[in-house]
Amino acid sequence: MKNLILAFLVALAALTSCGDAGKRGNVCNCGDCSAEVKETLPVTGTFINLPYQDVRNKYTNPQFIDHTDPQMWAAKVREMHSMGMEYLVFMSVANECRAYYPSKLMDWHYPSWRQSPVDAIMDEAAKCGMKVFMSTGWAKDQDDNLRDPKIKGRQIQMMEELAGIYGDHPAMYGWYLPVEDCFGPVLTDYAVEAVNALTARARELTPSAKIMISPYGIFNSDFEDPRYEQQIARLTVDIIAYQDEIGCVRERYPLPRLRENWKKLRAIHDKTGIQMWANCESFAWEKGTNDRSSALIPAPYSRFLAQQVAATAGGAEKIISFIFCGLVEDPSSPYQLGQPHWSQEFHKEYMAWKNGSMYWKAAEASYAGAYGPAASEDPSDPRWTFYEKGTHEIAIPSDGGKAGRLLVRMLNSHKDGIVPPSKIFLFTSEDGHKWSLAAVKDSPVSPNTNHDAFVDYVLFDGFDASAPYMKIAFTVEAKAAFDILATI
Repeated sequence: MKNLILAFLVALAALTSCGDAGKRGNVCNCGDCSAEVKETLPVTGTFINLPYQDVRNKYTNPQFIDHTDPQMWAAKVREMHSMGMEYLVFMSVANECRAYYPSKLMDWHYPSWRQSPVDAIMDEAAKCGMKVFMSTGWAKDQDDNLRDPKIKGRQIQMMEELAGIYGDHPAMYGWYLPVEDCFGPVLTDYAVEAVNALTARARELTPSAKIMISPYGIFNSDFEDPRYEQQIARLTVDIIAYQDEIGCVRERYPLPRLRENWKKLRAIHDKTGIQMWANCESFAWEKGTNDRSSALIPAPYSRFLAQQVAATAGGAEKIISFIFCGLVEDPSSPYQLGQPHWSQEFHKEYMAWKNGSMYWKAAEASYAGAYGPAASEDPSDPRWTFYEKGTHEIAIPSDGGKAGRLLVRMLNSHKDGIVPPSKIFLFTSEDGHKWSLAAVKDSPVSPNTNHDAFVDYVLFDGFDASAPYMKIAFTVEAKAAFDILATI
């Protein structure tokens, strides 16, 4: 144990030199860190799901809610606007050959005496000054395949009809092409041609509209293959909002490599002129991962904040999300969707971060590297210090009363049996022998952690830091991993 603590303190000493970074706008001025940390982008857009498709929509679009109710959709638009959303993206406006807008191509999915859901969303978005990306799907259902000429033809017919209805609507900003082709290892010729065919018709119908796609596959993209950049350059779209695939957990520990992949994509987009947006996945899974029989539930906000920071540092121009609408719920909403309680918790924590909460800003600064190098979300990172079952104490170097804040970083990887202790106790002492309890903090708790590996935090704030000796104590139930940033 002595050797373990000694190794930990050596690592900690390297971190405390960056301790004042959080007080200077998340910029480290210690002389050891050269780069300014970017201000983290908020989420300014969300997808909107209209039809219930499978169990994944169990909470986000529950069957017992009347999702043809125009008043509900108007309320949801106002709620998204109050969260800072600028963009709304229709995932689809039809399903199983029935439309959520006043179509002449197909039957309606809503009563004829009601305003359509699409009309309600568009009109309320216009009142709020928001921008809407109209979808061209589904021609049949969520498994639309553009390799089928009938599907491709029907999507173009829908685009033509939608342009006639909404082309001049004040909320109409662009088109979302639901062509979720895989970009890894390299985007296929057929995918490029399919996208460009839809784009060509969209530009004929609505010349000023922006065109966006949101592909997946960057986790296995071959960035070294020159064809990768060439295929992106061939696309005639305005925006590529890459799925960050953290919710889908395409890799066992996806966040570390995602940070590097964003930078690689940024370098490519600097040459193409296509905007690079991030589609950060806010969801986790109630049961099986990437399983249509498993419901989408909100991830812990600490994980999502790491995604925001990664996208920002990697050069994303905007962050949108699949999905805030129906997953992140305003506690005051009269139309409660989302997983009970935890959708509201995500909302509270996200809004606390937006409003400058010290806790979340400290976590953000840590993710961004403002306090110096820190352990990643991979348990094999040597900067983690592991503790087995039992009670432990760790000495904390005193800074002579300069701070009064202590940020404790803990790895949360339930799938590996690595779980933060439920409580952390902070003690101070004048002589290193007689200790006084300065504070007790509960660790964050979320049930939605079975598929993820991320960093959780405890922040001690406002305690008397003048004592020459400090330590934390905690009890581990299985295994825990710590990486502590002191005196922020």
